[in-house]
Amino acid sequence: MAPCPAGDAEVRGFGVRKRRVKERMDDRTRQRQPLLDTLVGYMEARYEHLRALLERADTAGGGEVITLDGRAYERLWSRVDERRIRLGGKENVRVLDQTSGKHVNVAAAEDAAFFEWAIVEVLRHTGIRIEEALELTHLSVRQYQRPNGEIIALLVIAPSKSDRERVIPMSAELFSIAAAIIRRHTQDGRAIPLLPRYDPHERQASPAMPYLFQREIGTNQDVISPATVVNMLRRRCEELAERHPGFLTTCFTPHDFRRLFATELVNNGLPIHIGAALLGHLNLETTRGYVAVFNEDVVHHYQEFIGRRRNSRPSDEYRDVTEQEWSEFEEHFDKRKVGLGGCTRPYGTPCRHEHSCLRCPMLAINPKMLPRLDEIEEDLLARRARAERESWLGEVEGIDLTLALLRQKREETNRLARIAPVNLGIPSIQPTPATRRVRST
Repeated sequence: MAPCPAGDAEVRGFGVRKRRVKERMDDRTRQRQPLLDTLVGYMEARYEHLRALLERADTAGGGEVITLDGRAYERLWSRVDERRIRLGGKENVRVLDQTSGKHVNVAAAEDAAFFEWAIVEVLRHTGIRIEEALELTHLSVRQYQRPNGEIIALLVIAPSKSDRERVIPMSAELFSIAAAIIRRHTQDGRAIPLLPRYDPHERQASPAMPYLFQREIGTNQDVISPATVVNMLRRRCEELAERHPGFLTTCFTPHDFRRLFATELVNNGLPIHIGAALLGHLNLETTRGYVAVFNEDVVHHYQEFIGRRRNSRPSDEYRDVTEQEWSEFEEHFDKRKVGLGGCTRPYGTPCRHEHSCLRCPMLAINPKMLPRLDEIEEDLLARRARAERESWLGEVEGIDLTLALLRQKREETNRLARIAPVNLGIPSIQPTPATRRVRST
């Protein structure tokens, strides 16, 4: 056996280097955490502006001036547009920004803004890797229905870096975003196009799948690449730097959302082993330091492998669930229902915030309970006025904190309530080549 060529003296400073790397990662997360809401708000406002502009420009005539958010736009129309419509092509909605003098392809800009907003929302709500996000397909969105009729939405993440498939629960906001993406692809009764995706890590193309993050640019339909997402985030941060000084020296990358998601989970009291499971980490130290559509034969062979693996293990490891254990599982979800909505703490974990729901980040407020929030705010203001009269400074400080968190939760609930429900409908089935031949004969 040959000795290791790297001696002890050469690796003596490796521990110091690891600590410096950890310090730089933590500093990067601390710098970007207060800027996350600004970036998310800008992405959402930008998409809403372009969507409203597209709706108004689409119905405007050539040369008509449109005013939106204090900016004037002139609808452009040319012979090329007439020829495109005459030949049955997709309408190219273009306007002239009279403030900057630039020509804007509103249809293309609105489509790009939608997917930019969607990828940021998916990354920040799930904490998944950029590769995993771009590999999400139509069938990655699943649901589990409990016996009492409650439906729990699930997101199936395909194996990537750690080569492990995992399932994570979806919040109402994340589910509405996934539904909006699916609806955008399936509007007018269309099915999501089946496309192959080249994996730069495995250096091979995948089978054709209904990927969610795919765009039509001109006559090409392609899956969005990681480099496209990186460049998009850089451009949006540069635009924000003109109005927000925090973005002058700070730029977001896709992996920053993963670190921010992990930091928020751990800081809010979630057990670290559950956070590691959600993030797909095999080692808890990794967490601390910071489905795909399968073919029938793949599913069949995988199920056979699981069956053989179970037969080789002791039978008591795969015993049937008792009625008491199943009742406890069902009772946990019933106990998560509170007056203002529902608690999103993981299964088997107790309430770590002493049932102070307004201060707890795990509270998901039902939009129907917004009037109740107003009543609670009035009561807190009355208590604060009395505490000031009595010079109860500690009580005033506690009430101020509760009021700030209440208003933050009300703003988040109002934002979620503005997202209209999306009717996905029934996906249409594309005819196979054999079916086309039968129809043609």
